Amino acid sequence: MFDTRVRAVIDPVLDRVGHGLASAGISANGVTWIGFVLGVFAAVSIAAGHFGLGLALLLASRICDGLDGSVARAGIGRGKTSDLGGFLDIVLDFAFYGMIPFAFILADPAANAVAGGVLLLVFYANGASFLTYALMVEKRGLDGHDRGSKSLVYTTGLAEGTETIVVFVAFCLFPDWFSTIAYVFAGIVVITTVTRIVLAYQVFGADLLDEDN
Repeated sequence: MFDTRVRAVIDPVLDRVGHGLASAGISANGVTWIGFVLGVFAAVSIAAGHFGLGLALLLASRICDGLDGSVARAGIGRGKTSDLGGFLDIVLDFAFYGMIPFAFILADPAANAVAGGVLLLVFYANGASFLTYALMVEKRGLDGHDRGSKSLVYTTGLAEGTETIVVFVAFCLFPDWFSTIAYVFAGIVVITTVTRIVLAYQVFGADLLDEDN
């Protein structure tokens, strides 16, 4: 919901840093992998009960996630992105989004297992709706790139990257409230998934009308 507005603020800063990294010979894929490794260490720290350290590593990981696109644009050329880079970005992001709730389950299975499992379930469904919608838009050659220069079509919703990171930060700051926050956010993610399904009916539903006629 807030991704577009947040990116309008932070992208100019990230692009300046990304240009410097690209000039130093650092690749976008390298930044992506660094961000993922930091995310792994964040999850390990959280699972061990070191929530403050986990928070710091989590934020560092997400800064790298924002920087990799800026490095790619600076290194390849304005408005262009790498298919491999886009693939890695999506796959490793999804792995990160799964690791953090799972880490809280490991940190306190008795208190967090059910809520964490519910959150992972709705993440799974939402991810499927996100990727499948993007695939169909690309297949049809529709104009879905309204979120800046990306390798994949992004659709808006209540639960986007910004909201997810805010929730993860809240998990680290208030670990005893993990279950409550997770259930609330799971509901928001369900709404996002349902609205994307409705959008798919609106965009792709002409196929059903053609079959009926």
